[in-house]
Amino acid sequence: MANQLSRLDQVFAALADPTRRAIVMRLCAGEASVGELADPFDMALPSLMKHIHVLETSGLVQSEKSGRVRTCRLSPDALLGAEDWFQQQRAIWEARLDRFEAYVMKLKKEREPAGKPSRTRKRKGAK
Repeated sequence: MANQLSRLDQVFAALADPTRRAIVMRLCAGEASVGELADPFDMALPSLMKHIHVLETSGLVQSEKSGRVRTCRLSPDALLGAEDWFQQQRAIWEARLDRFEAYVMKLKKEREPAGKPSRTRKRKGAK
């Protein structure tokens, strides 16, 4: 469990940076060399390599070196932990909202006089 949370923290930390999100989005289209990934950014190659290292540490990206070219590819399975976490959070909040709605409906029923349905006022000229 602690290892899963650590990995989840790493994924969220990696995706917190807009440069790293842009790299991930680019890799969604297919693998790319570090040079190709660096093209749209106004930064030195060592700075971009730090971003790639963070993405690799989180498990979101894998890279391999062939000769002088390092090629990166997305590892979408790393997002499964984040997806599970979001689904758990959604279930918790939906249950809370359902309980809140039930409570509001209970309050509305308690405010109505016994045996009389609530009336809505019609505005003048309304049919």
